[in-house]
Amino acid sequence: MQIGLMLSVSEDANGTIEKVVESAKNAEHEGFDSLWMAHLFGLDAVTTLAIIGQATKSIRLGSAVTPTYPRHPTALAQQALTTGAACQGRFTLGIGLSHQVVIENMLGLSYSKPARHMKEYLAILLPLLRGEKVSFQGQNYTINQVKLALPGQAEVPTLVAALGPVMLKLAGEQAQGTITWMVGPNTLEQYILPTINAATAQAGKPAARIAAGFPVLITNDEATAREKIGKSLQIYGMLPSYRAMLDREGLAGPQDLAMVGSEASVRSAMAKLRDIGVTDFCAAISTDDPEEHHRTRAFLANECQ
Repeated sequence: MQIGLMLSVSEDANGTIEKVVESAKNAEHEGFDSLWMAHLFGLDAVTTLAIIGQATKSIRLGSAVTPTYPRHPTALAQQALTTGAACQGRFTLGIGLSHQVVIENMLGLSYSKPARHMKEYLAILLPLLRGEKVSFQGQNYTINQVKLALPGQAEVPTLVAALGPVMLKLAGEQAQGTITWMVGPNTLEQYILPTINAATAQAGKPAARIAAGFPVLITNDEATAREKIGKSLQIYGMLPSYRAMLDREGLAGPQDLAMVGSEASVRSAMAKLRDIGVTDFCAAISTDDPEEHHRTRAFLANECQ
């Protein structure tokens, strides 16, 4: 199992492009296998990762995740291929539907029939990422004879954020795997992995790549840490898709999902993920305390060795 960091995306001084690139270079120096960047209402993840790709040499990079609705699939394909070239083949495109409250309430776009949207989106995006010429006519998208020319650029692997059975089937059949957030180990083992890998097997493909994101913190005060995490990540316990996964795991909220406590307890939780078939562990260090952040990051880096 590869161990990666989730890049911190914030409005404070550490959220500038310069600070983010510096953090990425440090992560490579520390030995992390990969670096993942969320796409929120700040730096564009795919663009930022292209810049990071030029500033690094070996660390794998991925978006976690870029929403599909605001971007035409040809536009995202072109951006992803450009970023893949900038990263010398180290870039993975993570995409997702986002949430109805964002797409409809905030952006004013229709969130109707999200599975159909993703099916059509992938029918255009994935062939373009393979360098193929694409013509497609659907209910949401129509394109004719489109081909993107990036000489020598290899296919960009794509992960689809998927939680429901239809989306997991799509991710297994068409993409290289999935990336999850707010999904516990039992749900991964008993639902996510069997569902997506059944789809990959039916499609004659190898087992899916599974990138699993978790809040992580090494601390001597677990109770206080969980309380703070519960407050800072409260919104994730309210969004319907994540709420369903927490309920499936039998958890009250994000604070109960987080890997919090001693080095030994977090190491054991990570080992469980490795044993059930998670291929990429995406650690979101969840604290505003510099000492705890440094301690957790150092622990994770050591686990990469």
